[in-house]
Amino acid sequence: MPVKNKYLSYRKIYDVNIIKFFEEFPDDQSCKEHFKLVREKEGIKCKRCGCTKHYWLKAKYQWQCSKCDFRTTLRSGTMMENAKLPIRTWYLAMAFMSFSKKGISATELQRQLGHKRYESIWSMMHRIRQAMGQRDSLYSLDGMVEFDEGYFSTETSEREKQNLKRGRGSQKQTNVAVMAESTHLEDIETGKTGKHCRYFKMRVLESHSSEEIDQVVEESFDDKCIVFSDKSTSYVNISEYVEVHVTEKSSKETTVKNLPWVHIAISNAKRTLLGIYHKIKGKYLQLYLNEFCYKLNRRYFGDRLFDRLAIAMTDNYWYNNE
Repeated sequence: MPVKNKYLSYRKIYDVNIIKFFEEFPDDQSCKEHFKLVREKEGIKCKRCGCTKHYWLKAKYQWQCSKCDFRTTLRSGTMMENAKLPIRTWYLAMAFMSFSKKGISATELQRQLGHKRYESIWSMMHRIRQAMGQRDSLYSLDGMVEFDEGYFSTETSEREKQNLKRGRGSQKQTNVAVMAESTHLEDIETGKTGKHCRYFKMRVLESHSSEEIDQVVEESFDDKCIVFSDKSTSYVNISEYVEVHVTEKSSKETTVKNLPWVHIAISNAKRTLLGIYHKIKGKYLQLYLNEFCYKLNRRYFGDRLFDRLAIAMTDNYWYNNE
């Protein structure tokens, strides 16, 4: 579904009433029952033999493999594995993170939950962001795709500051590959055809090398897509991984005509991060971008976003990396 104006909007549909959440999940047991149903719907995979047929042991509150009798706990193999926080605390965090249009800081979530330890809340939120990123990594962009890079300001360590050279401000920033899947749609009222955004990906880059760009393209794009980019020397091999690679010298006109959505996404991501977080360390930037892209790609889901996030949390990421 296309966005109606030039800005990437989450729409008011995201303003879900938190009261409804508390009615459906009043205690830890209700959250456990919901998590159990979601896991069974998505499928349980045995850690030992890989069998997908299990039966529920009510007395033990575990699943048992029908082939090797190995038992799987409610959290085993999910993003909640080995976590000490109650499942309802996880559900509350998922609710606050998915119901808010832009996001919420760990400090604010700690205050809302009334939890004593900041580190526990911070770690939990990063696991949720990791699940968001891994969920989006399952999908490839296809059709017409815009590709460019943006620089995000990040906090540097004392050792990194000592190695910075004078006049090299870009060393204090992190380079991010930004991809936007767009499509040409006709406006019914005006009859004009224009580009509209669909899905996005953002990947933190360690260098400016063409080898790393090639890896990002191979992992993120369908081989039948058409890619638009500028004439960066790092993009020389993109045509080997896609159907067509269209390049044009970087300019203001190129940005407006061929790469509008990636630059709107970069601008919105920077504004969102600066509005919530005081400083972001470079090594954690990808996790924050995971959350931004996950919510942006599902901006029309409304209250279904929480259900999709619950599914992302149940996937067997810890041991199922096939």
